[in-house]
Amino acid sequence: MRCLLNRLLLSLCLSVVALSAYAQPTQPTQPPAAMTAAPGAGLPTSMDYRLGPGDAIGVLVFQNPDLSIDARVSESGVISYPLIGAVQLGGLTLPEAEKKIAEGLRNGGFVRQPQVNIVLRQVRGHQVAVLGQVNRPGRFALETFNTRVSDMLAAAGGVTPMGDDLLVVTGVREGKTFRKVIDIPALFATQSSQQDITLAAGDTLFVNKAPVFYIYGEAQKPGPYRVERGMTVMQALAAGGGITPRGSQNRLVLHRKDIHGQVVEAKPALNDLVRPDDVIFVRESLF
Repeated sequence: MRCLLNRLLLSLCLSVVALSAYAQPTQPTQPPAAMTAAPGAGLPTSMDYRLGPGDAIGVLVFQNPDLSIDARVSESGVISYPLIGAVQLGGLTLPEAEKKIAEGLRNGGFVRQPQVNIVLRQVRGHQVAVLGQVNRPGRFALETFNTRVSDMLAAAGGVTPMGDDLLVVTGVREGKTFRKVIDIPALFATQSSQQDITLAAGDTLFVNKAPVFYIYGEAQKPGPYRVERGMTVMQALAAGGGITPRGSQNRLVLHRKDIHGQVVEAKPALNDLVRPDDVIFVRESLF
């Protein structure tokens, strides 16, 4: 009787264990967090981004940690990958590069069904040059796939006080030479996409010196000054600190080049507009 009771208790315990195992939900197999993590903040997230020389990437292979590496794309667009060797990735999008490495692992018989993920860690291969009248001229990486002119001007520290209101962007679009003149004040005033264009690798941004006029004679601060938009002769005199006690605003002489490049003298009115390269002479008062 006692033996039968023990058998019944053992059967009951085994049934409970079996039911518990059956009720336990099956956990789906998922790649580790590193495999699904998005690229770092500030890096390109578009699947259209194409790898270039100098780009730093992380290649992750699910359930194969020995094949997960960090690499930098060489000047020729190649990385060195375990078992496969040299792999040409330059010019490929991230999905295309993942597919190419996966095919190399599968075709070589190293991994039966490789799951490859590439994370872009640092962008170096796609740069833009910012030159001329900016506070920090130089070459800058396109940190995002949709970097615009305003972003690159900010990276270069903005335009210097003597910088022009116009910025020239040159580069190549669809195999053709590209050139666009951008009005900087309008760029920030309207935030128009027609002005704040998206930049491409190899573009050059150039800010020329602003046009100037010159004032001399009986002016408080003679010298060259920036021509502001809509600037009048009266405003030009104010930029030069005004007229000295010995000078007369009624005895101004304006030297200006005509259409033939010849310098012509004229007596300007105070509300006349100032043009680039104008020279204003403040003569002494007669009394």
